[in-house]
Amino acid sequence: MIWTPAHVVAYKRREEAMSLERVKEFVSHYPDLEIVLFDKSTHTADLAAQALGVAPAQIAKTLVFLADGQPVLVVTCGDKKINTKKLAKELEVRKIRFADAKTVEDATGFLPGGVSPIGLISDIPLYLDQSLWDFDTVYAAAGTANSALPVRPDRLCEITGAKIIDVCC
Repeated sequence: MIWTPAHVVAYKRREEAMSLERVKEFVSHYPDLEIVLFDKSTHTADLAAQALGVAPAQIAKTLVFLADGQPVLVVTCGDKKINTKKLAKELEVRKIRFADAKTVEDATGFLPGGVSPIGLISDIPLYLDQSLWDFDTVYAAAGTANSALPVRPDRLCEITGAKIIDVCC
C-alpha cells in the first residue's frame, strides 16, 4: 500500500484517539484528575502555554531518551533543557541520546507532541526533574497534541512512581 497524505492524517487521528483513551482510563482511577482538551494543537510547550494562559515553564514536557539504548522518560518544565551529561551520571549510563519519533511511539504508544507520563504501553523508567516543583500545578500532555492534564508535581510523582532527579541546565 502506498501511503498518501490522507492515509497519514487518518493514521495519526486513530493513534491519538487510542492514546487519549489509554490516558482517560488511567485518569478514571483518580477522581481528582481531569483531562483538558483543546480545539487547536498544543504539541509544543509554547503552544500549550498559550492555550492554557500559563508560562511555558508550567508545561510538563515528557521527553524520551535512550540510555545505553534503553528508553527512559524525563518530565521537566517546558522552558528547561536537559543536561545529558548530568542525566547519564544520574542514570549511571555511558550514552544518552534523544529517541527518534518511531522509538518514541514504539516505547510509549504516543506520537511525539502528545507523550504523556501516564497511560504508557510499556513499563519505562520515569523521572521527574525537580524543576517541576517550582509550580503548584503543571500541565502534562494527555496522549494527544491537543490535550493536557493539570496535576500537582507531588501527585504526578505519586501516581507514576517516578524518581525525582535534578538534570536541567
